[in-house]
Amino acid sequence: MQYVTAIDLATLEASGANERFTQSLIDEAIGLQSCAMNYIRTPAGGGSPAGLHTHVVDQVFFILSGVMSIEIAGEQFDVGPGSTVAFPAGVPHRNWNAGTEPTIHLAINTPAPDPQVPFAQSVPK
Repeated sequence: MQYVTAIDLATLEASGANERFTQSLIDEAIGLQSCAMNYIRTPAGGGSPAGLHTHVVDQVFFILSGVMSIEIAGEQFDVGPGSTVAFPAGVPHRNWNAGTEPTIHLAINTPAPDPQVPFAQSVPK
């Protein structure tokens, strides 16, 4: 069991501010079975790689920095640092960064996604 994880700052910095960066912090590889958490930086102009999509698990975002635009179940929100966003399983959603600075958020998924199944299912517009 791995009790402490840290962001790989060297890889984060090397990836460049104009690239999306994702690092798994919590998953079954460290010994947890019921949830997963990722650290994600989305550059200005970037967004959900799958566009409008769903998951078979619940997802929660906690915004650390920047302002993230969210569309969920047809509603749109702009959320800043300290905000929590809940995406229930099966509800279409997407996120993007319409600002000029990167957004950074934690993405928590529960139950932990099955690594053998595609995580996001695209939803046609």
